[in-house]
Amino acid sequence: MSEPNKSVEIPTELPVVPLRQFVVFPYMAIPLFLARDRTIQAVDDALAGERCVLLTAQVDPEIEDPEETGLYRHGTVAMVMRSMRLPDGRVKVLVQGLARAEIEDFIDRDSALWACVRPLPADCEPAWSVEIEAVMRAVRSRVEELLSLKNLPPEVLSVIANVQEPGRLADLVASNLKLRLEDAQEILEIQDPLARLRRVDTLLRRELEVTAMQAEIQSQAKEEISRGHREQYLREQLRAIQAELGEVDPRFEELEEFRAKLRQVGLPPEAETEALRQLQRLERMHPDGPEAQVVRGYLEWMAELPWSVSSPERLDLVNARAILDNDHAHLDGIKDRILEALGVRKLRPDSKGPILCFVGPPGVGKTSLGRSIARAMGREFVRVSLGGVRDEAEIRGHRRTYVGALPGRIIQGLRQAGTNNPVFMLDEIDKLGSDFRGDPSSALLEVLDPEQNGKFSDHYLNVSFDLSRVFWITTANLLDPIPSPLRDRMEVIRLPGYTPEEKVEIARSFLVPRQMEEHGLTTDAIDWSREAVERVVTSYTHEAGVRNLERQLAKVCRKVARKTAEGDRSHVRVTARTLARFLGPPRHLDTVPNSIGEVGVANGLAWTEAGGEVLSVEVETTEGQGLVLTGQLGDVMKESGQTALTWARVHLARCGLDDAPLARRQVHVHLPAGAIPKDGPSAGVTLATALVSLATGRAVRADVAMTGEITLRGRVLPVGGVREKALAALRAGITQVIVPERNVPDLDEIPREAKRRLRFIPVATMEQVLAAALEAESPAPRRRPPNRGSNRSPTVPAAAAAEE
Repeated sequence: MSEPNKSVEIPTELPVVPLRQFVVFPYMAIPLFLARDRTIQAVDDALAGERCVLLTAQVDPEIEDPEETGLYRHGTVAMVMRSMRLPDGRVKVLVQGLARAEIEDFIDRDSALWACVRPLPADCEPAWSVEIEAVMRAVRSRVEELLSLKNLPPEVLSVIANVQEPGRLADLVASNLKLRLEDAQEILEIQDPLARLRRVDTLLRRELEVTAMQAEIQSQAKEEISRGHREQYLREQLRAIQAELGEVDPRFEELEEFRAKLRQVGLPPEAETEALRQLQRLERMHPDGPEAQVVRGYLEWMAELPWSVSSPERLDLVNARAILDNDHAHLDGIKDRILEALGVRKLRPDSKGPILCFVGPPGVGKTSLGRSIARAMGREFVRVSLGGVRDEAEIRGHRRTYVGALPGRIIQGLRQAGTNNPVFMLDEIDKLGSDFRGDPSSALLEVLDPEQNGKFSDHYLNVSFDLSRVFWITTANLLDPIPSPLRDRMEVIRLPGYTPEEKVEIARSFLVPRQMEEHGLTTDAIDWSREAVERVVTSYTHEAGVRNLERQLAKVCRKVARKTAEGDRSHVRVTARTLARFLGPPRHLDTVPNSIGEVGVANGLAWTEAGGEVLSVEVETTEGQGLVLTGQLGDVMKESGQTALTWARVHLARCGLDDAPLARRQVHVHLPAGAIPKDGPSAGVTLATALVSLATGRAVRADVAMTGEITLRGRVLPVGGVREKALAALRAGITQVIVPERNVPDLDEIPREAKRRLRFIPVATMEQVLAAALEAESPAPRRRPPNRGSNRSPTVPAAAAAEE
């Protein structure tokens, strides 16, 4: 560093050279390599004039062509000492800082960036003082300490020893430190020499602390590496000595194998400490002891778990949608939810994945949907069935207190997957049990909680395992048996049953080709007509899903496969007419509503695990008093019957009608299929309608089905399962469905084709139900209720029964 020529007069207008990542100080000579066209032109302009340029740092070093606002307003006026063009088009220049300057304004020129500058006053040499001398000595001392740690040029120490001006000393030290751009710019903008030197002293202290810590870390790492090399060397020497003596111990090879595996799997620090501790215990044990077997099994589990192995995620949303559409028809809402989760994962890879719970009847595709999700995400798929699990150790693992102890099913599934981020399906979560051995559902609270599963503790491992990267899916047929704390941790997605049209499409697109492939059949051997598939759906199956439908299709394919295997190569065309040859007579005949309604018989709609069902409610009166309910009704439905009877009697009295058929005789309510238990809060409307029909002698329309619960005041309350119930009415040939008014928003879940073929009647009171369900008049009812003990006929005009 040489003394700049102090007689140089600095022009007020100078070309500007933006710098990236560093700041040039006065008295500093430095070579620059210029590649940007405007920067090269600025140097050419300087060489054509006073040879002076203004060097200023960019605020954002990544910007290729910075604007005026992207440059710091303070810089250094420098003189271009030498310039040389390089073969690659760049220009190398040697510049030396002259003085600080401030940009007052920029000059608009096309060739290069120019600015009006105001040179700042040079540092005035302050009078000697104790404070100045103390700060300068402290800076020199710290530079000397830093010299040995950071490999600074040795001549720096001799140069700063001869500098007596505090401002120049600050600039000299700052120019040789690798300071951050913001810190270097701050020093450049400080005009007071003593304040500038104090700031440099602060940065020197920070740099010393960071450098000392870095040296300590490097020393520790070097010591660890040296210790590892020393242990490896000693083990190699021991192995060589044993080999020379012919005393090779198989246990030694086993221990070395364990040690190598544990080193390769990438154990977390806690797990590595525990594994090495158990390995040292195994070295001291008798190899045939029972405890050695337990430790050996533990080490095998620790070495085979995917502690740091992850599947590369496939986050192509278009491809994921294509995979989901190829594997499953319909289910658009669920597919959208999966794609939303993938979209979030693509934007934020460290986001916590959702915990989905698929709820629906058997055979609707819950498990296969999980496999499709794994395929769409490019992850492994693991399924664990929880049906009938009653022991908490099945989830958390067994403690290593006996031979045969194992980790829980969660850890076993991860070992089976081979990665720590699979799609993990907990099947049949609603069928978990509990007994004296613990409550598995409580153990699952930790597994399915994103705030806790990052440190899941398995009793067998006795160390934490990170489950936060797993994509969790649970399945259930019913939501009610799941404990509320566990249900609160999951996002429930319902998979209702399919309509007949959807089943036909699924069968033709997925089930028939799959069964033909599994049975070794081609289109030359068998083909199906659409009418045959429709007949299988409507006459041979009665379910919400497609599981039994696939069995019936497989039955036909088996018969054709046998015929082909016996040598008959003739082509088989399965039609609606020939279907009975393969499947026999129809199992489920289509329900056709009666053309004439019956008195005391109403069509109710119920929800079951297999979807919706149509139930006929029959009411009769006999000698005696009271209410008799038969058909294996549950407590909730029995209470609905009592409520319906009370409301019916009050309604008849309010209308001025005789309630003797309900008050003075025994009322018998029966729901057919008595071997099947029935319960639920949605039969009140149907029971009340049948009772009023019996008392008034007015038949209930045969093409109407209904669902809803009532109060003693006759209000109709909302119910669940509206979609399944509507599909059941459609399968039974019913055209009109009475639903609670507050269930109207649920009608949006019903497929468009089904809504087109059904007429929904929303009601808020029982009077509206009677007006829609009872026939306008009943001149010749199929059954006339008795009129015993009363002088008034129970048959009334239509308006009287529904006047309210």
